[in-house]
Amino acid sequence: MKDTFYAYIQQLQDTITSKLEEADGKAKFREDIWQRPEGGGGRTRVIEGGNVFEKGGVNISAVHGELPKAMQAYFGVGDVDFFACGLSLVLHPVNPMVPTVHANWRYFEMYDKTGAVVNSWFGGGQDLTPYYLFDEDAAHFHQTCKTACDKHDQEFYPRFKKQCDEYFWNAHRNEARGIGGLFFDHCKATEDFGMEQWFAFVSEVGNSFLEAYVPIVQKRKDMPYTPAQRTWQEIRRGRYVEFNLVHDKGTLFGLKTNGRIESILMSLPPHVQWVYDHHPEPGSEEERLINILAQPKAWV
Repeated sequence: MKDTFYAYIQQLQDTITSKLEEADGKAKFREDIWQRPEGGGGRTRVIEGGNVFEKGGVNISAVHGELPKAMQAYFGVGDVDFFACGLSLVLHPVNPMVPTVHANWRYFEMYDKTGAVVNSWFGGGQDLTPYYLFDEDAAHFHQTCKTACDKHDQEFYPRFKKQCDEYFWNAHRNEARGIGGLFFDHCKATEDFGMEQWFAFVSEVGNSFLEAYVPIVQKRKDMPYTPAQRTWQEIRRGRYVEFNLVHDKGTLFGLKTNGRIESILMSLPPHVQWVYDHHPEPGSEEERLINILAQPKAWV
């Protein structure tokens, strides 16, 4: 399974980066191939200074070795080895009318000291972080997620949508990071649903990403915006940074397994503001966004 999934994310990275370059029309992804001293490595692709994308990354990695002590405690296991591979992407657009997007699809295995697999699971999801909320964009993104889920189990979308709303929650701000999407983790084989079926589901979601996001980009990328709207975008990006550095488990895992720091922190936007005690104007579009982020909404 690890070979199957790694081959899949290599192909998916190629597909996504080529389509995003096409959507941008100017910038190209820069590629870095890197090795992890303890085992494994990855292929980082970053786009910067584009017509559409101010900064973004579409990264894959496959790392392995002894599970560090900090992660042993986190998983509640003893001295085991691990393998982890996945694709992680974040895209920060120039135009504040275009939402930031994040997606991740991953596979994990643990081994005892004889090399036998003692645990394995899939995880991942995709979620949208708008600065100005267009309800039809939110509905399109969520409908695409639901369509992918429904092909495998009618219960998946409501369950994984709820998990996304709960996970991407800035508890210290008491607000959502964005308008959600899907989040699933520790997806393990059962009598009714084997790892091959989980792979089919996760790849279905991965393959739906471009359909979920690119039409929104095309619709919004040329809309006019003001300096004040750009300032709002940078203030909201600050909340994105806060979540990634305070709460995100993927960031934590990367830092605690001696991951490549440039790849881990590529998710951070290039221009951000923290304005003291900032509140949007009453009745404004900015305030409408804040109000919706305070309470997760059913979009489809």
